[in-house]
Amino acid sequence: MTVKMRKMTEGSELRHILAFSVPLLIGNLFQQVYNITDTVVVGQYLGFEKMASVGATGSITFMFYTVCNGLSIGAGVLISQCFGADKTDDAKKYIANSAYCIGAIGLLISIISVFLAQPLLQLMGTPENVIADAADYMRIAVGGTIAVAAYNWINSVMRSLGDAKTPLLFLIIASLLNVVLDLLFVLVFNFGVTGAAWATVVAQGTSAALSIGFAFWKNPYFMFRKEHAVPNLKMLGKCIRTGVPIALQYGMISISMIFLQTIANGFGDVVMASYTATMRVEQLIQQPFLSLNSALSAFTGQNAGAGQSERISKGYRQTIKVCLIFAACIMVIFLLLNRNIINCFVSEQDVISTGGNALMLSCLFYPFLGILQVTRGLLNGAGDIGYAFINGLAEVIGRVGFGLILTAIPVIGSWAVWGTSCLTWLLTAVMGFIRYKSGKWREKCCIDK
Repeated sequence: MTVKMRKMTEGSELRHILAFSVPLLIGNLFQQVYNITDTVVVGQYLGFEKMASVGATGSITFMFYTVCNGLSIGAGVLISQCFGADKTDDAKKYIANSAYCIGAIGLLISIISVFLAQPLLQLMGTPENVIADAADYMRIAVGGTIAVAAYNWINSVMRSLGDAKTPLLFLIIASLLNVVLDLLFVLVFNFGVTGAAWATVVAQGTSAALSIGFAFWKNPYFMFRKEHAVPNLKMLGKCIRTGVPIALQYGMISISMIFLQTIANGFGDVVMASYTATMRVEQLIQQPFLSLNSALSAFTGQNAGAGQSERISKGYRQTIKVCLIFAACIMVIFLLLNRNIINCFVSEQDVISTGGNALMLSCLFYPFLGILQVTRGLLNGAGDIGYAFINGLAEVIGRVGFGLILTAIPVIGSWAVWGTSCLTWLLTAVMGFIRYKSGKWREKCCIDK
């Protein structure tokens, strides 16, 4: 097997973006098997209360994961811009130095987050009947942050070099392993919800180890000389300066999601289970948007390094059209089959009814979700890292503000949970589009040309 890296600085913009996004989409869909398998196995075999306990941890574990994910994306921006500018030695140095940075921080988070699991769940007002299982699940999930950090790092590096197919192969293997381990740990060994957590951590770690090992074996950008592997304070600093605003962006998004989970917790376990099911569906539906986000980010990074901003704009406009077509198709499906979709996760009729209606509401705002993700990909790839922080702050303000307003209106009730997300997508999509139209991102390339 050989490594094929895609240079996207010439040729059809949309062809590059779509060809690059297809393996990303397949990989993202397989990655969602992690969470969906946990939810289906726990919900169908252990009951909806156990499923609610797994769902209660999602926003917190995402918060811990986002720090490493943001740093990985920041490193990918630097590497893709060096790749587009044909600065091979600099790209290799950034690969090594980003590994030191992300590895150290991932290990630190793994240690600290285990002790914070129970206090954070209590702070969120998690109901007493689910908090014990939620805490057990979360300690294992966040304890595996180092595995998540390693996977996100290698994935971001390979994407920045135009290779989306290599990580996909090992992710498919790990996803299938996760399904087998979920069934084995939960149904055969009777580990309960902790079995689902262990299955995810082991599968994620396996994917990371295999991807990194293969990269050092086959990818020429991982064939270092001594000077490439020596820690470089300037490059370490640039990795941090580029990655931290993106990490803060995603970190603030996760904080706003914790706030929203807290609102859902206040409406009881039926709403919690409904919210968990709809979040799993939403995570699945977001994958095409996220794949186009990552593809456009790599495309933008390479072309920003090569100084081709008009090519970036053309690719952006074409990608937006693809997003809108997909959102329209999903809207039709969800309006017709919403209850059937929720029934895949749980059998309780109250949960199916609430979750089905929630899907009908959310799908109406999917066009804004697509615009939000694609615009974020362009701005991050261009190195517009200052706006990344502003964008994350807007999500916090949106979810907290809309959440407080909607919950204060009695007639809205539990619909405030899903209405808050919809209005936040609208707000941040409009803000991102305005930033794109301003053109300031054209001057934000992170590397010296």
